[in-house]
Formats: sequence, C-alpha cells, structure tokens
Amino acid sequence: MKTLIKHSTVLTMDKEKNVYADGYILFDEEKIYGTGPCQDLQGDKKVLVNGRLEEADMLVDGQQGILMPGMVNVHCHIPMVPFRSLGDDCPDRLRRFLFPLELEAMTPQLVYAATQYGVAELLLSGVTSVLDMYYFEDEVARACDHMGIRAWVGETVIGQETCDSKEPYGGLKLCRKLLTDWRGHSRIHPFVAPHATNTNSPEMLKAAWDLAREFDALCSLHVSEMDYEMDYFRQTYQKTPVRFLYDLGVLGPGTIGAHCIHVTSEDIRLLAETGTKVAHCVVANTKAGKGICPVKEMREQGVTVGIGSDGPSSGNTLDLFTQLRMAACCQKTKYHDRSLFPTEELAELATMGGAAVLGSENQIGSLEPGKKADLVLIDTSAVNMFPVYDPYAAIVYAANASNVHSVWVDGRRLVENHRLTRQNLKSLRGQLEGEMKAFRESAQKSAHVLR
Repeated sequence: MKTLIKHSTVLTMDKEKNVYADGYILFDEEKIYGTGPCQDLQGDKKVLVNGRLEEADMLVDGQQGILMPGMVNVHCHIPMVPFRSLGDDCPDRLRRFLFPLELEAMTPQLVYAATQYGVAELLLSGVTSVLDMYYFEDEVARACDHMGIRAWVGETVIGQETCDSKEPYGGLKLCRKLLTDWRGHSRIHPFVAPHATNTNSPEMLKAAWDLAREFDALCSLHVSEMDYEMDYFRQTYQKTPVRFLYDLGVLGPGTIGAHCIHVTSEDIRLLAETGTKVAHCVVANTKAGKGICPVKEMREQGVTVGIGSDGPSSGNTLDLFTQLRMAACCQKTKYHDRSLFPTEELAELATMGGAAVLGSENQIGSLEPGKKADLVLIDTSAVNMFPVYDPYAAIVYAANASNVHSVWVDGRRLVENHRLTRQNLKSLRGQLEGEMKAFRESAQKSAHVLR
C-alpha cells in the first residue's frame, strides 16, 4: 500500500540537504518512491516517479509539521528500564549496585517486558532504529521484532557470572546462537557485544572480534569511558584502551566504540585510520561526571560519530532530542565557541550519522528514493514549536518527545497522533509492573549501597 504525506516541511538529510518547505513523500512497505515540493504533485494523490505516474492508496495531511528521517540511537541498554531513577547520585554505581542487582534480579521475562516498554518510549520519541546490548538478548530481539522497531541486538560478553550465564564469558556462546537464530532478518540485526575493554581478557576481546567477522556482524563495546579503566590500562599496559585495541587488531569499520570520552589525539588518529565508529552518549557521560567526548576533533579527523542514549538508568531517557540539545551545549561550552555544530550537523548525527555508524547509510538515515520508509512527523502546533524559522533549530533546541505526532518503520505506521497504533501503552506498563515485583524487592534490599 502506497502512502503519500503532503503539506509538511520535508528534511531529506540527503547529501544536498534538500529541504522542501511545503513538501511530500511517497512510500510503501518496501521503499521510498520520492520526495519533493507539493507543487510537483500530479493531482491529489499522484506522483511522477522516473517518468511513471504512481498513485497513493492513502493520503496523510502533514499539517505543516516537520517530516524527517527516523532517528537512530546507536548505544542503548533497553531492558534496564526497571533501574531508572535508582541510585542516580551513587558513586561507582556500576560495580557497587548495578552488577549485583542484575545478577540477582534480571530474568528473561523481565527483560522481555522491559524491552517492550522501552521500545514504546523509543518509538514515541521518534527513534526508528536502535542498537542494544544487554543480557537475555534473544528476548530483546523477540520484543523488538514484536514492537516493529528496527534493531541491532548484541549479547553481552563479560568476564564474570551474569544473570543469563553462570560461566564467565558464557555470553560468547549465547552470542553465537543469537547470530545464528536471527541472521537474515529484515529488521533485527544481531551483533557481538563484548562489554568493555577492562571487563574482558585480551583473548576474549579477540575471540569476540573473530566471531563478529565470521558472521559479518558489528562488534560494539564500551571504550575509554571510566577513570578506573584508564588507570588500569596506564598501569598494566602503559597504553590507552584505544591503543590497546588497535595493537590487538580489533578496531575497524565494523567496530563501534561507545562513549570514547578519555581519548587522546593519537587515539582519534587510530580511530580514523581504522574506520572505527563512535557512539556519543553525552547525557549519561555528563550526568556521571565522566567528561565530554571530543566530538569536534573526531569529526575533523574523519571519525564517524552517532548519538546514543545509553541505558535508561544512565541517561534516564531514551529519546534523542535530549541528547542533541546536550551535545550542542556541551561541545559549544567545551570549546567556548557558539558557532560549533550548526543545527543541521547535529540533526545529521541523529539520522545519517547514526546510520553510518551502523553501516546502513544506504538503507536508512535519509528520505531518498529506494531507502527504507523510516520517518517521523513532528507536530509544530504545540506551544513550544512556534515560530519555526529554521526546522533544524526547532528539532535540536525546541522539540521534545511529546512533539512526535507519527512514526513509520518500513512504511508501517507505528505511532499516530502521539499514540502507539499496534500496542497499548497502559497494557505494556502493566505487564512490566507485574514482572518487576521481585526486582523491586531485591533493589530494596540493596538500598543501603546507595546511601
């Protein structure tokens, strides 16, 4: 079924950054057919595409909203929704609180329910593609598939007992199964997710990389994020984590380094040389007082950067509007330069930038003929969205998740008039509440750690 949306400001995010002030887009469940100004339409529902007249089956009035590519969240831990607002001010929270609580309280059922709820949040905030790494990742894959989002799913590989493996590094076996079971799916893409540079042995990091290469999959891990991580590599190897990974031979176009806060100029050169991508998670980074990633130098050196929310316990929200605004403010403040990162560039980080990080820039990230119909309609009638002189500035500095009117993934409308079309949010929350009973009890027992 072909859908025609017209009378909206279309931000194509193509190479020419074409913007159609009163524009249209025609698409179906397979691809985008075309975009352009409404004055080029051939009647009410007809569009001329490569000399052929295409007629829409469904007409959507964009009501002068902003139509943009679906946003791409390149680093997340969706199932951690139950942890949101727990111990936000606790020092060393990961090792003292999160790891023990995960081990005790996370179950496959809780992961599935939390993922469904988290994906609802992603969709309602205009995110159509997400990269997730966690435990019981087969349940994450099932939930993402059920919800209709486009997702990259990676089973965490870590050198300790976890909630889904009594055996340290058992995640590698689970990851192989995930890669096998979901290989070739149209929307769910399995990848390999070694947890971090300092939570895996060198041998296991190499084994994870080799597994990713075997399946032609991505490999993503936390890199240069923690102060104690930096101290460990300085004392043990007299190297930075990035240099260590480079010498180990696990950097490359298929590797995504999450955070990369404490990187040197030499590290950035190595990332650029190898084609390694970076997931910038500014809200989580600054909330934890870790520092500000040098995105300016990375982009100047040719490193591909996308935007990630991190998990709902780290950044507390899964939307990218918050990330974009913070990314802009932090970079401008870090370099004392108001002109840095024009809004057009920032919007690109959340769309084509994210697509490039995932190696899918030929499929998603812009509104162009032949690409997947992943798109978002922003409602500009809300009080915070008037006036709109610059649609890019409106997205980066004014808009929030509540302004997302409609969302399509693969041409299927998953959000309409600010509501999910295929799921009931109240029901999803009820299911999650039901699965969280034991989790809440465990969290209460561990509350003393947070004081």
